[in-house]
Amino acid sequence: MVDRNLQNFYGRIGRIEKIHKAGGGFEAQGTLGMSYYNAQRRSAHRRGFLAPLVLTLMTIVLIKSMIHASIGAAAYDERIVTLQAGEYADRVGAYVLQADPLTIAISDRIRAFLF
Repeated sequence: MVDRNLQNFYGRIGRIEKIHKAGGGFEAQGTLGMSYYNAQRRSAHRRGFLAPLVLTLMTIVLIKSMIHASIGAAAYDERIVTLQAGEYADRVGAYVLQADPLTIAISDRIRAFLF
C-alpha cells in the first residue's frame, strides 16, 4: 500500500528542487532576492527600444543645430536647396536636415554662447 502523505511530500520536494534549479527559493520579507532582480531586468528591457531612438533623434537635432550655428542660416538654407534638387536620397536628406524651429532655437543658443 502507498502512503498518500508520502506521495504528496515527494511531489512538494520535486517542485522545490525544480524552483531551486531555476534560481528561485525562499525570500524573506524586505530582502533583495531573485524577484527584485528579475523585475529590474524586465524594466530595463522595456526601455531598451525607446532610449536609443530618443538618443538618435537628439543627436541629429544637435548636429543640425551646430552646423546651422557655424555656417549661418543663409548658407545652411542654400545647401538644403541644393540637396532638394538632387536624387531621391538627397531629397530624403534634405527633408531630415531642414531647419525646424527646435534646430533654430538651439542654433541661436549655440551661436550666442560661441560668438
